[in-house]
Amino acid sequence: MVAKDGRIDARDWSLLGVLSVLWGGSFFFNGLALKQLPPLTLVLLRVALAALILLPLVRAYRISFPKGFAGWKPFVAVAFFNNVLPFSLIVMGQTFIASGLASILNATTPLFTVAVLAVAGEEKLFARRVGGVIVGLIGVIILRGGFGLAAAGQGIGVLLCLAAAASYGVAALLARRHLANSPPLASATFQLLASSAMMSVVAGIVERPWTLPMPGASTWFAVIGLAALSTALAYIVFFQILRRSGATNVMLVTLLIPVTAILLGYLVLGESISLREIAGALVIGSALLLIDGRVLKMFRARPSHATP
Repeated sequence: MVAKDGRIDARDWSLLGVLSVLWGGSFFFNGLALKQLPPLTLVLLRVALAALILLPLVRAYRISFPKGFAGWKPFVAVAFFNNVLPFSLIVMGQTFIASGLASILNATTPLFTVAVLAVAGEEKLFARRVGGVIVGLIGVIILRGGFGLAAAGQGIGVLLCLAAAASYGVAALLARRHLANSPPLASATFQLLASSAMMSVVAGIVERPWTLPMPGASTWFAVIGLAALSTALAYIVFFQILRRSGATNVMLVTLLIPVTAILLGYLVLGESISLREIAGALVIGSALLLIDGRVLKMFRARPSHATP
């Protein structure tokens, strides 16, 4: 249950951290796979393999499939705005810009989500939440060292990634309205099945994947990681947070993704962490505390002491 003032509990903060790691890896996997695969084919493989991974779980838990057009309609709508459109826009954007810049632009998702839900009348437009998202976005820019645009052609990549962030905002609205009561495993699997059907048509017409040369082992590693971790498992976590804490809160994960990416680089790859990155992470942390609101509430609730 979502708190009336938009707060989320400790369990959901933990789930957001897990989701940030899973989705943060998608930028790495995309960058690796795009060396040998065209973007739409990569998206098709991502959603189709993820759906195949989840189908046995659906059968094991005896979850019923949607029936008829009315049953599939909400999953198709969410699939289009949550998978087909943003995944395609991001991978096409990454052919123009670096993965780090793409992750910065992806961090604008909470802003779009707050705006979409407020216009639709689904969630109140808390000034604390809007301010926290803006502060968090500033922290992401600090952490990544600015936008770093060097070529005019990168403007196309920027627009594509911003359009993807806006699409996620619309998807959050649709998921809140139509899938809030659906089991997370069902929501993840059925939207991915719908995405696979749509991407089969789009990729088949535009890129004709069956005519492409067989990619190498490193590309398949990236595709499998993208499908299993950054899609199948990630969406189970995503819909769990959505049911518990609401659409705006689940999209806060995009602020955490650059932080987890840098921490993974430090812990796994032995990369160094600069003072700029520490400063950016601290700004993001303060933004999340502002969005959560409990720290501010403690200060307001502290009794004032009259001077003698």
